[in-house]
Amino acid sequence: MDVTNAQDWEKAIMLAESEYGTLDILVNNAGIALPQDYLDVSSEDWDRTMEINSKGVFLGIKYAVPAMQRAGGGSIVNTSSIAGIVGRPLSSPAYAASKGAVRVLTKSTAGRFASENIRCNSVHPGPINTDMIRSVTHSVDPESRVGSIPLGRIGQSIDVAYGVLYLASDESSFVTGIELVIDGGVTGIRE
Repeated sequence: MDVTNAQDWEKAIMLAESEYGTLDILVNNAGIALPQDYLDVSSEDWDRTMEINSKGVFLGIKYAVPAMQRAGGGSIVNTSSIAGIVGRPLSSPAYAASKGAVRVLTKSTAGRFASENIRCNSVHPGPINTDMIRSVTHSVDPESRVGSIPLGRIGQSIDVAYGVLYLASDESSFVTGIELVIDGGVTGIRE
């Protein structure tokens, strides 16, 4: 589906409810990062990044919440980034801004719908071994960044998946509005 298209969201929510009866969990995970130097970001690239990374999350929430209200509650997990928490000199400004928007939208959503048993949290991955990190680091091998990671290794997708699973599950039933940073200690441990 196109996460920037409201009709696609309406269809996806209707499909989930017709197939499974209720919608209990939404994971907003679509995103892009364009491999550009800071001053080379065009207005069009800025808009495209914000559309997918931020507006897509907003639309997911907008269309999932009524279904979760009908279900009596639910859990929303939004994928942000450590770039949405701390300044990252190599991050595209559009990417960082879009992920900062997801961070604050998550908190706003958590506060607005907590009384309806709808939780909303965000995950903030750091260096994770994915196609996306390889595309934005140009020719730099992600493994070469290990020296800057306190745990001494680059993350794997499963590291993030377990965090998302926790936030989506009933095991986190008393957790809303948090930022779960999954970065091997990059943002939390300073020399």
